[in-house]
Amino acid sequence: MKVVLFCGGLGTRLREHSDTIPKSLVNVGDRPIIWHLMRYYAHYGHKDFILCLGYRGDLIRDFFLNYRSAMSTDFILSDGGRRIELLEEDAEDWRIAFVDTGLHSNLGERLRRVRSLLEGEEEFLANYSDGLSDLPLDEHVDLFQRKKSIAHFVSVRPAQSFHYVLADDEGCVSAIEPIGATGYWINGGFFCFRREIFDHMQAGEELVEKPFQRLIEARQLTSWKYGGFWNAMDTFKDKIMFDRMEARGNCPWKVWTSERRPPC
Repeated sequence: MKVVLFCGGLGTRLREHSDTIPKSLVNVGDRPIIWHLMRYYAHYGHKDFILCLGYRGDLIRDFFLNYRSAMSTDFILSDGGRRIELLEEDAEDWRIAFVDTGLHSNLGERLRRVRSLLEGEEEFLANYSDGLSDLPLDEHVDLFQRKKSIAHFVSVRPAQSFHYVLADDEGCVSAIEPIGATGYWINGGFFCFRREIFDHMQAGEELVEKPFQRLIEARQLTSWKYGGFWNAMDTFKDKIMFDRMEARGNCPWKVWTSERRPPC
């Protein structure tokens, strides 16, 4: 399946780190988060990508135009440095379409603007491009195909650092507890779509608002509650967390390596 990656956002809550680069180019270790995500999809055989560019899309183009596989894979250097032999597959067989979908477009409009590149695709994948997970993608896709819904996404537990507050109209608090303990699930941003999604979208609409509401009314929106590792690169605190995990070698999202350890 083709994979649509929404990577045009400003990343305003990461401004102390990403004021001059798009959010998807913020590094996890020594590689951008979008590279980790694409490597994840490629592991499951999905190597045809459509990048929906916006803010500083020129930097994303530049990263891939000047991409060096040897910077992230083991290799053998010989012949006085003139010959490089990669010891594992990296991005050599990826196919990537770079599409300027507008600086201020919302996700729904970005998806509409790459519709022509999805001609003939009965099903495709999409992602917010700011979160990493050890989600078994093959099982996720299989569930989507068995349910035969138009749209399917992964539901995940929200970050434990947030707290759910229940208060009356006077502001008197009756309950406060970690949101992860409340039973709430949130949209994890890993999507499967059928081409019919475009029949439920109109120009300018945000993807998960009116289009998804129409799918709910038609009983064509499904979700999988996944309790494994998931975290988004939403704030600088998340950036530090990912970097620390990478430094410890505790990277559950790296499904392409047999050396990954389960999350703490």
